Amino acid sequence: MQLITEWFRRNFSNPQVVILGLFLFGLFAVLMLLGGMLAPVLAAIVIAYLLEGLVRVLVARGLPRLVAVWLVFLGFLFFVAVVLFGLLPLISTQATQLVQEIPAILGKGQATLHKLPALYPEVISVEQIDEIIVGIRSELTDWGQAALSPSSVVGATTVLVYLILLPLLLFFFLKDKELIIHWFREFIPEESQLVAQVWGDVDRQIGNYVRGKFWEIIIVWGVSYLTFLVLGLQYPMVLSVCLGLSVLVPFVGVAVVTVPVVLVALFQWGWGWEFGYVIIAYIIIMGLDANVLVPLLFSEVNNLHPVAIIVAVLVFGGFWGVLGVFFAIPLANLVQAVVNAWPSNKLADQTIG
Repeated sequence: MQLITEWFRRNFSNPQVVILGLFLFGLFAVLMLLGGMLAPVLAAIVIAYLLEGLVRVLVARGLPRLVAVWLVFLGFLFFVAVVLFGLLPLISTQATQLVQEIPAILGKGQATLHKLPALYPEVISVEQIDEIIVGIRSELTDWGQAALSPSSVVGATTVLVYLILLPLLLFFFLKDKELIIHWFREFIPEESQLVAQVWGDVDRQIGNYVRGKFWEIIIVWGVSYLTFLVLGLQYPMVLSVCLGLSVLVPFVGVAVVTVPVVLVALFQWGWGWEFGYVIIAYIIIMGLDANVLVPLLFSEVNNLHPVAIIVAVLVFGGFWGVLGVFFAIPLANLVQAVVNAWPSNKLADQTIG
């Protein structure tokens, strides 16, 4: 008991530490309790972080901030319109065709798998192969039923709500940024240098991460789409979009997307040279992304150990779903910033003395 008391005395005798602890507790409490209801607000904040860099560039070139905000906001609306009316119909068409081809892909895969018991009878049997195929078919059936269930209508309604609320929230976040920040500062005590230090570090990290991740998605999607198109791979738009979005989930995302790319190429060409070209191109794209693009885009983001990244993805993804996965690395950087800014025992003793 004395050890616990001594630990609290050393770490929480500093008023700034108490303020930082209360700030973090309030932040996580709001996200945990109200994260679902505030999802449009959080999404608007993410996009505002993304667009703030463009606003700063225009302001630095002499434009008034309001004019810069309007130009960037209208450009964002044009981008959304292109995605909704240009890309989504193409993605939907190719996705429908891919879903229709799944039984044929499974049939060819089943024929290939049935050759394994003859080659390796001591490892796998025909009954095990049949169980695997039945399991895959069952999962695909459940997935199709879920896509056609009433919850998909709720999803469509949610999209409409986002299309209305997001632009409004985004515009006011960009236009009244300083006003909103000043309003929040009024609720923070004067002795909050530690909070300001942590928030300044995290604000820089989140801004760099969001903007870097956006450009990583765009570049990986564009390069993979052109590559698949040149090589003649079927469904290039769907596969390239999945590949671009896979970078949101470190390590796991790329591994998951590899499966449909390999299956589509294998179903289209079999074990031929064309299949090898696609796999080689896919490996090159992933290698350039990991070794060239990521270091270039995220040079200002603190490096985290791969184990820390995986744990952050699992924890925050479990809390807040896709949004938690997207913010896993910035939130891990928040924890790291708090640990780095936390006063040492020696400083705490000097404060007490």
